[in-house]
Amino acid sequence: MTLLPLNPQEELRRLFQGAVEQALISEMGICAPALTDYLGELLADFVHTDRIYRIRSVTGQTIRELSYLRAQAELGAAGDERAQARLINRYIGDFALFWTGVYPENLAPRRHLGVDLTREYVLYGKRGYELASELSAADDIPSARLLCDLSQEFECCVRALRVVRASWDEVLRRPRRN
Repeated sequence: MTLLPLNPQEELRRLFQGAVEQALISEMGICAPALTDYLGELLADFVHTDRIYRIRSVTGQTIRELSYLRAQAELGAAGDERAQARLINRYIGDFALFWTGVYPENLAPRRHLGVDLTREYVLYGKRGYELASELSAADDIPSARLLCDLSQEFECCVRALRVVRASWDEVLRRPRRN
């Protein structure tokens, strides 16, 4: 039997899914294959910075603030634009989950100004996934159930991503072998 080599994106996705699975099972005692797959996909997707900031304003500017993303989602919530509102709300959840889980230190600088961005991102993320689940059709992927789970288990997913990040940091601190 000959195994075909995986493409680099598929290898990365599998690596991330394994790391997430390890974090969820060993650190939190949770076996959730759908969450594991979703979080692995998210990490593999967001490795590419153009994917992190993929939503643009009508003028073509990259949107980097959750409040502007929320406005975009609400503008698209009526009629035929329901699918677009679902997509943007899901993206809000993904964006907030990625930053709070993988790079929480990037949310800290504004804390001295009285703004707790971590809390804001958690609220936006949970709400984004919740709204995306409500806007889902029966055959949408990811399913409404998975998006609802992401909303309800948001903090758990954040902790899992932080464990994954800590494991990367540990690997980077190890001396290299020649």
